[in-house]
Amino acid sequence: MKLSIFQIDAFAENIFEGNPAAVVSLEEWLPDALLQNIAQENNLSETAYFVKQGDGYHIRWFTPTTEVDLCGHATLACAHVIFEILGFQASEIVFHSKSGKLKVRKRNGLIELDFPASVITKCDIPNEITKAFGKKPIEVWQADDYVAVYENESDILSLSPDFNILSTLDCRGIIATAQGDNVDFVSRFFAPRYGIDEDPVTGSAHCALVPYWAKELGKEKLSAVQLSKRGGKLQCELRGNRILIAGKAITYLEGSIEI
Repeated sequence: MKLSIFQIDAFAENIFEGNPAAVVSLEEWLPDALLQNIAQENNLSETAYFVKQGDGYHIRWFTPTTEVDLCGHATLACAHVIFEILGFQASEIVFHSKSGKLKVRKRNGLIELDFPASVITKCDIPNEITKAFGKKPIEVWQADDYVAVYENESDILSLSPDFNILSTLDCRGIIATAQGDNVDFVSRFFAPRYGIDEDPVTGSAHCALVPYWAKELGKEKLSAVQLSKRGGKLQCELRGNRILIAGKAITYLEGSIEI
């Protein structure tokens, strides 16, 4: 069996920027164990698979160790493949996923994701976060991830986490965030429990970040940068219980897998 595979740099304007995701186009779903093995072999933070379904597509996402319910950058990568490589002519793609219906559209030269906003609640500051980061956050909020809020951008840049400690937290990942110097907010994302020490750019994390910063800054349209080594730029907007996350993507690799 030969499968088409693409590697896309998402939330990037040039190759070697943003977050690389593998995208595999399928005619029908393969066994879960095989999908997981391919993701492990790819050894990227996410491998996305999609299957044509009616007028839309069914999409799933796998880290090297497990399937996840939502992934932003790999969804953007899939949309880039469908729009730019497979020649999809409409301006909007509908993905069906474990997180419900996800719409992706082209707008103003960007690919825009329409995702559900996360409901976040303030919680006590876990000792593990303070120990792992070596600096106590101002406050911590919780959804699928912990959101640790710091005073400024320099605090986020200076973090050197202990991933062993972070991996003991019962959550998908830990987001560190602060108001940005030149953008509305900055962040970094860590998910060692899921085989990802630090993710370069995490679209799904912004489902929690955007509601927080929209309320904190009193604005619905927000600019964001994820401060990983590769870096990533996102344009975000809060629309009720939905989040719009927009960015660019670029093709790095096209090939095939023989199984």
